[in-house]
Amino acid sequence: MLGITHLRHISLITPFLQEQADFYENVWGLDKVSQDDTNVYFRGAGPENHILSLHAGEKRGLHHIAFGMVDKNAVDRAAEILAAKGVKIVSPPDYLDEEGKGYGLRFVDPENRCIELSAWVEVHTSIWNKKNVDPVKLNHVVMNTKDLDMITDFYMNILGFKVTDWSEHQMSFLRCNRKHHSIAFNQDKHASVNHIAYEVDTVDELMRGISNVRKAGYQEIWGPGRHGPGNNIFCYFQDPGKFVMEYTCYLETIEDESEWRARVWKRVPHLMDQWGIAGSPKPETRAAMGGEPDPGWVDVKALV
Repeated sequence: MLGITHLRHISLITPFLQEQADFYENVWGLDKVSQDDTNVYFRGAGPENHILSLHAGEKRGLHHIAFGMVDKNAVDRAAEILAAKGVKIVSPPDYLDEEGKGYGLRFVDPENRCIELSAWVEVHTSIWNKKNVDPVKLNHVVMNTKDLDMITDFYMNILGFKVTDWSEHQMSFLRCNRKHHSIAFNQDKHASVNHIAYEVDTVDELMRGISNVRKAGYQEIWGPGRHGPGNNIFCYFQDPGKFVMEYTCYLETIEDESEWRARVWKRVPHLMDQWGIAGSPKPETRAAMGGEPDPGWVDVKALV
């Protein structure tokens, strides 16, 4: 096993850099860490250096997903394991030239998603300036995939994730720690970003977040409600770059690894939303979550 500890951040490519940056800073509740002409980094209320970065590009898509590791030795060992298993490493282990620094590597998964594994990344020790809503950290990310079985197998058998639950044969929920899932995959016609979930502390804060976003002129596209898989409370929106994001809280934790057995959830309205308020996603919501086909890092040589 590689020894992945947690989900750090997600980085997105967008043609709407400033519009999205303004939204996440002024509406969603994140704090800007740094910005230049083509990149913006945001932190949450937790100590993680940044949980979201935006990078200017002609077409929206995934830049990379970052997961944490314990130390430099773990990163180096992960590189050896990945190389031995034939995984394409696009940035070998080295000290990182990005916000937060640290030591890490990048590789591409079978659908050309760029994944970063990093350690020794700088953390925030300053006091957080509390707002009406304070996203603490990145709770989970969901990706669309053309081949659910193939990608689930890769993340399990190559990266060491465990399947916590299935939503029939449509979604797999994968964990790298006690949290129900850090990443999940949804079967679709193409690979793309499905949605990005930001964790808040309480349901009261989640509802205040909904109010903030509404006041800014955005309407929720699904929720509020409470999922079956994960048992978390949710509400989904779409940002100015058309990415779907979620406020969430109270995600289930796995108390006893030895006793846990993955469940298969029926895809019925009362299990997609246990409260019976949100029901199933509307067709336009599913279309938003489907995103645009994302080829990922096609020219991997450019990253070396």
